[in-house]
Amino acid sequence: MFGPEGPSLRELAVQALSSVEHGYDLLAPKFDRTPFRTPGAVLDAVAGALAPAGPFGDGLDLCCGTGAGTELLTGLCHRSVTGVDFSAGMLEVARRRVRPAGGPGVAWVRGDARALPFTAAFDLVVSFGAFGHFLPGELPGLFRQVRSVLRPGGRFAFPVFAPPRPARAAFWTLLGFDAAMRVRNALWRPPFVMYYRTFRLGEVLGGLRDAGFGVELYPLPEFGWRADGSPRARLVAARRLTPRPAA
Repeated sequence: MFGPEGPSLRELAVQALSSVEHGYDLLAPKFDRTPFRTPGAVLDAVAGALAPAGPFGDGLDLCCGTGAGTELLTGLCHRSVTGVDFSAGMLEVARRRVRPAGGPGVAWVRGDARALPFTAAFDLVVSFGAFGHFLPGELPGLFRQVRSVLRPGGRFAFPVFAPPRPARAAFWTLLGFDAAMRVRNALWRPPFVMYYRTFRLGEVLGGLRDAGFGVELYPLPEFGWRADGSPRARLVAARRLTPRPAA
């Protein structure tokens, strides 16, 4: 699961017993050599799906980590790109590794996604692999925050994958991981919020609509199709709606 350049078992254990913020500060130098980094195939598929709607002016990578999504935005946005994350360690790695030659300027901001330090300054917000760090009750507020930093008509986009079926080993792996995290958080403080099974598409779509988005789903055919004909992966593209003026 982890190569020789990745974190050791001891390092992972120390991270798991830390807060989310401090845990990622510790993991940051080796994060890109773990399975937790968003694979390049996912980034490429999302970039391809978003390209027809662009080019965009200003982009934001929400919970940017080491900057994989930020780098993607430099190919979609022509004016500016910003990465925001609450881990200083992850941002430091991102600053070193994302240095586009030409193209839009890139800025890095330390901040909490639940209280974004921006006005309505972006045309596109993306996020990759971060939603497991938010409890279900936090998602409505998160979606409202994203809407508040988008210009009217701006998009909030992220990939979602169909959950594995019980007959597959991945189903039980994720179930076991979430159960272990719940036990850990019941016995140890500070909590480390990372759950893979709490981000349910139907609830997410309802939450986005309640927050003032119009939502469209696009299949990502690069990842194939399930036996029932549904895509294994989709791009959620939520557009900020402009409220109708009062009659």
